[in-house]
Amino acid sequence: MKNYKGFAILIFLSLFLPDIYSQLPKISVKGKDLVDDSGKVLIFRGLNTSDPDKLETQGHWDSLYFAEMKNWGSNIVRFPVHPAAWRKRGQKNYLELLDKGVEMARKNNMYVIIDWHSIGNLRTEMYQADGYETTQKETFEFWRTMAKHFKGNNTVAFFELYNEPTTYNGQLGTCSWQQWRELMEECIGIIRAHGNTAIPLVAGFNWAYDLKEIRYNPIRAEGIAYVSHPYPQKRQKPWEGQWEEDWGFVAEAYPLILTEIGFCGADDRGAHIPVISDESYGDAITNYCAAKGISYVVWVFDPQWAPHLFNDWSFEPSRQGKYFKAALQKP
Repeated sequence: MKNYKGFAILIFLSLFLPDIYSQLPKISVKGKDLVDDSGKVLIFRGLNTSDPDKLETQGHWDSLYFAEMKNWGSNIVRFPVHPAAWRKRGQKNYLELLDKGVEMARKNNMYVIIDWHSIGNLRTEMYQADGYETTQKETFEFWRTMAKHFKGNNTVAFFELYNEPTTYNGQLGTCSWQQWRELMEECIGIIRAHGNTAIPLVAGFNWAYDLKEIRYNPIRAEGIAYVSHPYPQKRQKPWEGQWEEDWGFVAEAYPLILTEIGFCGADDRGAHIPVISDESYGDAITNYCAAKGISYVVWVFDPQWAPHLFNDWSFEPSRQGKYFKAALQKP
């Protein structure tokens, strides 16, 4: 009877508990490419969620939301964790939110970027708005927590160390590339010291647009990737030559992920600099990425934050939503 009871327990566990041993293939860096554990080169095309705390509060951090992102063609999702939301909900409760989101992503065969979503100057600890307020210590502690908590979880493939570094044209103080590089290397060291193998993502200055410093002074760590947020108004048309000079050249030597792209019309709800444009931007950025093997993640899968990808919770696509839903579904 004992053997039969044991067998019955195994059947029960397999049917009713999450399949914690069913992992997505591990992603790693090989030269300028992102590869899975078979060595296959992967290009990511995906969507940004809004803050998980916002979505949970509104009742939409659920399986329907994740299934719809997969339905749009996403193979990666980015979770922007705002420091103010992290503190408000508390570490324990916010980790439960992330665990739920990571599991829903895994079930839909989508990888996850966890993004520390602050905007401003981490050196001087001055920020663009209250929701982005953090400290160096809190930032380091956040990544220590993430490294420990998600160690061995292949779904959480990327840690975006800091969303958009900027001095706001000097209004938030100064920060040299050397100072910024040392802060990012500190984060990487903390993550690696805890045995976590998620790929650190490092952004450059000018609200994560400018990576020119990488040409001569790259981050002093192996197995990382770089980030740019090339919204349409960061440069004037024609974009491609300027993109190549500002950040596109990085893809010749390192993995590069555009963790925020998107556009909206001047009269659309929430329109603001630097996102105002039209489908010509969509064509330019997606064609440029395809030609250079660059991954991208579209901002934002939410009906309220801008530029929004759908209009209401029926998931009716907005103007940019129609464009990027079609782009994500291309072979």
